[in-house]
Amino acid sequence: MHPALSVILFTVASGIGYGMLMLLAVLLPAGLVPGDRLFGAVALGLALAGIGGGLLASTAHLGRPERAWRAFSQWRSSWLSREGILAVLSLLAIATLVLVWPILAAPRGCIDATAIVAGLLSAATVGATAMIYRSLKPVARWHNGWTVPCYLTIALASGGLWLDWAGAATGAIDPVPRGVVPMLVLLAALVKTLYWRHTDRAPATTTIGTATGLGALGQVRPLDPPHTAENYVMKEMGFRIARKHAAKLRRIAGVLGVAVPLVLMVLGWLLPGLGLATALLAAPIATIGALVERWLFFAEAKHLAMLYYRADAA
Repeated sequence: MHPALSVILFTVASGIGYGMLMLLAVLLPAGLVPGDRLFGAVALGLALAGIGGGLLASTAHLGRPERAWRAFSQWRSSWLSREGILAVLSLLAIATLVLVWPILAAPRGCIDATAIVAGLLSAATVGATAMIYRSLKPVARWHNGWTVPCYLTIALASGGLWLDWAGAATGAIDPVPRGVVPMLVLLAALVKTLYWRHTDRAPATTTIGTATGLGALGQVRPLDPPHTAENYVMKEMGFRIARKHAAKLRRIAGVLGVAVPLVLMVLGWLLPGLGLATALLAAPIATIGALVERWLFFAEAKHLAMLYYRADAA
């Protein structure tokens, strides 16, 4: 599939924002993150910037943006519509959290309850985004049980790193309990590795032989190409990346998204004088790794429609 920059930016940026809210929903009521207004303002500001920026980027992928409102009416059958509705509800909950925490400094019980609601809606929104791809049967690399866990764990890991960034920027000490973020980063790396292992080893769900029903007669191949020039379907669904390039990009994603942030966090613990610098560097570097991972998520996907255009299997 063609890796659209707007969708990549949307899923990564909004995932960071929602991941921060998912963690705050657990850590804030437990008293494990700072409750001061400055930290709340910076953390929620970053989360809203990620979510809002991601949603704005996603509109660039629409052929007719002025008709986007119609997607909300298809919530009974469309995960895209459900995602849109959940995104609006989550933004309302996050805006309420901004009001009761850094602005009004409401009683802690009110802040905690609002954070829980915002976190649950954020998790549901990320899950709905992942289900857009998980529900597509023609794309085997997406239609499997690892797609949703990948989106959720990467959102949590990136959200945790940016919560640490907010803590460093506001002078908070250990804004997320030490060890939580590294465990989330390692968990995201494990889930993504298992996703790649599954998609690399899974047999092709459909071939030209099974699609035509002629497979029992021997190897099936088309006599002539369906078109003499590239068309829209071939451009959007026929994107290809060489195996060696994909392997190289996977290593880059692992280094930037996992290895470097972990090393920086350990350095910050061992050398407190570098704690601020390492915390401020870890999150942006990991975000670059997440962008590479998400680009591969789209680039490696194969659509069944390409069987018509002389692909061997999909």
